[in-house]
Amino acid sequence: MKKPFKFKEFTIYQDKTAMKIGTDAVLLGAWSTIDHFPDMILDIGSGTGVLGLMLAQRSDALTIDSVEIEGNAYEQTVENYERSDWGDRLFCYHASFQEFAQEMNEEEEVYDLIVSNPPFYNDAFETEDDARNKARFTSSLTFEELVKGVSQLLSEKGFFCTIIPFKEEENFIKLAEKYNMHINRACRVRGNENSEIKRSLLQFSSNKKDLIEESLIIEKERHKYTDAYTKLTKDFYLKM
Repeated sequence: MKKPFKFKEFTIYQDKTAMKIGTDAVLLGAWSTIDHFPDMILDIGSGTGVLGLMLAQRSDALTIDSVEIEGNAYEQTVENYERSDWGDRLFCYHASFQEFAQEMNEEEEVYDLIVSNPPFYNDAFETEDDARNKARFTSSLTFEELVKGVSQLLSEKGFFCTIIPFKEEENFIKLAEKYNMHINRACRVRGNENSEIKRSLLQFSSNKKDLIEESLIIEKERHKYTDAYTKLTKDFYLKM
């Protein structure tokens, strides 16, 4: 059994899911804005539930919903939510995001913050493991389906935060514009100062604002973290 991953204020059990705790999710959970005091938060594709738990720790949001299509990941999320101190605020729906977005849109539900660490890779790299494919490949949720659904569920004051490969950034921003969501903030992430930009943390809203651009380097050398990365994640990682 895969050992649980202990954070400062909660523990993630990850024995059931195909996708384990990774840096991307922790970056997104720590970077996503809560300055506008969101009441309703949505995490799309919960995996282990780490994003919901990080946002429960960081915010006073009354409701943090998650949606997860893959059965084992859904069960894992529910288990991790129930073991936490914030179980009364955390809910997970077992459905595709497309179904969830349609239903919530019909009920006129909106969210003040939507986060997603979405599937990255296209069909060319799919593996034999169906659960891993669902978690990591765009065939189960394309970027367009993601952006369209988010645009229907985001409140007027709301923000959408995501993390994607840097090479996808330009296309993703164009796609968001198509659905009247504008880039407000972007942070480009490198593993170390000599490596290429690997990830883009992006924040969108329905309001046009001046773009705030940031950059982040994770490590000075192997397992020696930069001050900026430590400051961002210190409330979560035990050894920070």
